[in-house]
Amino acid sequence: MNNTLKSWSLPVLSGILIGTSYIPFPPWASLFCFVPLWLFWSRQTRLRDVFLGSLITAFIFTLIGFNWVTYLLHEFAHLDWPVAAIGMVVYGLIAHLYVAAAGILWFMGRRKFHWPERLSLGLMAIITIVCEAYSLTLFDWNFGYSWYGANIPVYHWAEVIGFSGLSAATLLCNLPLCIAWQKRGQNAGKIILATVVVGFLLLNVGGLWLKARLPQPDASFNALLVQASISNSEKLSAELGQGYSEEILHRYVTLTDNALKSHPDKKIDFAMWPETAFPALLGEQFKHNELPVALGQFLHDRQLPLITGAYSVDEPSRLITNSLFVLGKDGDIVPPHYSKTILLAFGEYIPGEQFFPQIRDWLPATGHFARGPGPTRLLHWNGYKMGAQICYESLFPAFSRSLAQLGAQFIVNATNDSWYGTWQEPYQHLYMTLARGVEFRRPVLRVTNTGISTVSLASGEILEQSPLYEPWAGFYQIPYLKNPPATFYQNWFWLVPCLIWGALLVLLIMGLKKPGSGFQG
Repeated sequence: MNNTLKSWSLPVLSGILIGTSYIPFPPWASLFCFVPLWLFWSRQTRLRDVFLGSLITAFIFTLIGFNWVTYLLHEFAHLDWPVAAIGMVVYGLIAHLYVAAAGILWFMGRRKFHWPERLSLGLMAIITIVCEAYSLTLFDWNFGYSWYGANIPVYHWAEVIGFSGLSAATLLCNLPLCIAWQKRGQNAGKIILATVVVGFLLLNVGGLWLKARLPQPDASFNALLVQASISNSEKLSAELGQGYSEEILHRYVTLTDNALKSHPDKKIDFAMWPETAFPALLGEQFKHNELPVALGQFLHDRQLPLITGAYSVDEPSRLITNSLFVLGKDGDIVPPHYSKTILLAFGEYIPGEQFFPQIRDWLPATGHFARGPGPTRLLHWNGYKMGAQICYESLFPAFSRSLAQLGAQFIVNATNDSWYGTWQEPYQHLYMTLARGVEFRRPVLRVTNTGISTVSLASGEILEQSPLYEPWAGFYQIPYLKNPPATFYQNWFWLVPCLIWGALLVLLIMGLKKPGSGFQG
């Protein structure tokens, strides 16, 4: 019984190590967090036990690292707390099934081809990396972001391999440390451990070198970020036409005006308001409506350009869009505006509804938004080339790469994180958004409804951060490059995936050529 409990404690330990190594925690165990689970896998003789152990690990780290889902279900889906807690349990069981998929694939391969021990360990690591990289999840996190969250210089390598590449490298480091643990009583184990430690230190020195060699900015601009902290009930009432629209606009206008008065000697190149901050439809077809006219007059009187989130309407489909607009200093809309392309499942669309339209009848309360054109054009004003993102579009490196390929000098991101509470998600989403600025070495301006609003520079440095759930306005002087060069990651975007798949293919071929000796667990 004691041996059985000790064996099953390994998946539990891995779950704890992984969960406590992700933002907002420091990545203290990231380099060895999978070792206990891999040791557990290697000792199993039944597929069922591999699956259950993997499920335990994923369930525990999901509860620790993503328990904000409980708050989301309560706030967004309006579920009572006990029901939201049950929803969290269900989410914990299904959110990270890639761990179980990796264990099952590895176990079945070992059983069929009788891989030798070292080859089996190598395949265990690579299969885990592949399954993690291609897992289906609504919140596309990875193990690379934690280095940025903890400001550990190794994160600068993201300009070479991206944060997904850093994630793969982090998981790969678990392999030599797993071997070092198995050989802990031998000199070989100590040598492997020392090699990993020295290698990690050298990578951090290299990260500092990468930062030091960045070209100096040749221009700058002044931006005013405004966070009004509008409650979800007020926003919903305004969206349903039940009042609060004038009050919401008044709060944004007042905050912006007070901030302008606080910096009388500063030239503000533009202000930024968050996702859907403007509490009415915006666009050329609505410019004569009451609130757009009031906004335009405010901007005209103060000669203040503005970037703001707002709802609009897609003319061909007549569906609502979640959009980002630029308004010039005279209050006129500067075309083109951008509409959100990567929509939130079950919030802005229903998965599969294009194939089964009747789903819409079953879930009538679910948002029905038109998709934007994708990262195919930039926002322009006063010579600035601005890459637009709305909310969690920032989580997808390919999206931001397209903006960089178009020549974006900096990225503007408008977000509403008011559904998630104050504990984990605001910090996770923050660093995941600002990570794009490191990968493509461009400043990122992030303004949110309830926080965290801030600016990161091309160096990865994060400037003043707003408080959570408080009205706030921040002034920023932001240096940038007029013609930013492409990073290695931008030019060789598919290099890391090719290397990972190539390594998997090579190891599998080796496994076919070297059958026989069995696995020494």
